[in-house]
Amino acid sequence: MRRLWPLTVRGTGAVVLAVLCFIVANEVGIGELMYFGILLLAVVAASVCSLYVGRRSDVVTRSLVPDVVAVGRETTVSVRVGVRTAVPTPPGLWQDTLPAGLRGKAEGAFPALGSGLRGGERVVDLTYSVTGARRGVHPLGPLTVRSTDPFGLARRTMVFGRRTPVTVAPAVAELSPLIDYAGATGGTLHATTNHLGQGADNLVARPYAPGDSMRRIHWRATAHRDALMVRQEEQESTPEATVILDRAALRWSIDALQTPGADPGFEAGVSACVSAVSRLVRDGYAVEVIDSDGTHLYGAPGIAERIDGGDMTEVEAMLVQFATVTARRDDSLPRLSRLFAGVSTGPVVLVVGRLDPADADAIGPVAHHSTLPLVLAAAPVGDALDRAADHGWNIAAIDADADLGVAWANAVGRGTRHVLA
Repeated sequence: MRRLWPLTVRGTGAVVLAVLCFIVANEVGIGELMYFGILLLAVVAASVCSLYVGRRSDVVTRSLVPDVVAVGRETTVSVRVGVRTAVPTPPGLWQDTLPAGLRGKAEGAFPALGSGLRGGERVVDLTYSVTGARRGVHPLGPLTVRSTDPFGLARRTMVFGRRTPVTVAPAVAELSPLIDYAGATGGTLHATTNHLGQGADNLVARPYAPGDSMRRIHWRATAHRDALMVRQEEQESTPEATVILDRAALRWSIDALQTPGADPGFEAGVSACVSAVSRLVRDGYAVEVIDSDGTHLYGAPGIAERIDGGDMTEVEAMLVQFATVTARRDDSLPRLSRLFAGVSTGPVVLVVGRLDPADADAIGPVAHHSTLPLVLAAAPVGDALDRAADHGWNIAAIDADADLGVAWANAVGRGTRHVLA
């Protein structure tokens, strides 16, 4: 905020003293006091001019490493201030305005600069660290620089209005892996030989058999073996998984409809969703991320994209999209079983807010279409989780203040015994 009065307490006192000198000199006829008052005013005026006459133009740019910060994680902010000034500038204090989504200490000493008449633009580099506090996209800035003259009589506050949007992604918790029994939960991670004409990347050679197309002759292998060889293709069998985030506001709170980060329960659900996706992709599963109505929560509009196993770059891109996810008004959880009718798949992870016994019965059939069904509920009602377990779900309750890794390990532990039995 700019201050209209340009003087410090010391400068204000000097002006008051000069006025008193004028009054006393006029009353008692002491001319020296008049000269002293004029001298004080001249010093104060010179102090103000030293800060304001050589007005400078400043350009502020910011960069972050990493450029996307997760809740609870730290990022380094580098601020570059380009300064053009005709006269030397005094030192001061700088402060960068932090939004509610970031916390940290963004302030320090701003150095004095020499005249730029000969050297052109001077650059000042400032660095500080912030931690993600609330999911969303938050404006960082403006930058404020406060400086005073060498005598401490005048001050100048400059506000550089440029703001930089900072994306705060949901927190990703470290979860225990499923890779030890991936084959039991939806497929295998190794390559298996299949029929001709399937696949195009993994090629091996086999002896020619009557009926093989001449176009499939593998000439290098033929020359090496001194026998006619043809290409046989392999197809990788990749396990598939589905992660469902039920965004119905009915099951969270009205705050979840407004802005990201407003509802702690919904934030726990979003974190559980992205953490499950990260774990499954890391374990080699091809993962689809959907809402309970079947809408894909990741990918370009109108394109149902899945994240291939091991593709952590896509997981990072998903986190950016999930920075702005909010709840919606429609409730589709009771109709979730329709999405899996006639389909058999690998792990299915359902993240939901409020789950009552009727909901547990409604989603019960889904468990029979998955090799490892898990439900993570932020606000289970009554014996809802027990009912879900009776239908075959592996269950866990999650909370904003609880360790998600423990809840996941408990649910997966039950699933391991169930699947391998």
